[in-house]
Amino acid sequence: MPSNIHYSRVSDLPDVLPLFPLPGALLLPRGQMPLNIFEPRYLSMIDAALADSRLIGMIQPDPARTTDIALPPLYGTGCAGRITQLAETGDGRYLVQLTGIARFRLVEEIPAGTLFRQARIDFEPFAADLEARRGEDAVDRDEVLAALRAFSEAHGIEIDWKSIDEAANEALVNALSMMAPFGVAEKQALLEARDLKARADMLVALTEMELAREGEGNGPAMQ
Repeated sequence: MPSNIHYSRVSDLPDVLPLFPLPGALLLPRGQMPLNIFEPRYLSMIDAALADSRLIGMIQPDPARTTDIALPPLYGTGCAGRITQLAETGDGRYLVQLTGIARFRLVEEIPAGTLFRQARIDFEPFAADLEARRGEDAVDRDEVLAALRAFSEAHGIEIDWKSIDEAANEALVNALSMMAPFGVAEKQALLEARDLKARADMLVALTEMELAREGEGNGPAMQ
């Protein structure tokens, strides 16, 4: 879903975002993420975002540091998403689609007096995310497709290869990274990859490791 707003520089983006901590949820620049929003604090978050920048920060709780179930510590990197589609269900829920804009560093959480968490963030380390399709030529597309084919065959998953063939490298790598059935730590590593080529290489390596574990009879290790 395209956005009506184009962010061409970091200064176009806010320095405070509402946060949506969600384990296992990976949003990447220009990726699409559907959300079913029903908790009161996150309904309030969506309302606040709609009244402001329409941006929210997707970020994962850090399981290695989780000591407070109600307010778990967060990883230091997330991704801002713009609300590009919203529907009300009639039973108190929002069906939302986010479009990824750029990754950010979490600088500090701020006492906001809202039901949802908010933080001061810094987009500067990921300014290159605002340039669509940056680094596509460096991606080994054949290697990515070979890993996808091996994974789909091992799990009996039907793939729309026509759509795959038509997808640009950035869309392909980011969509596969977001959909991959990996755990929190692996998803975070894909998020924090230096650039598109590094993410593609990591995606292939993680897929091959998973297939090797399954081949040894250990079952899925990244769920």
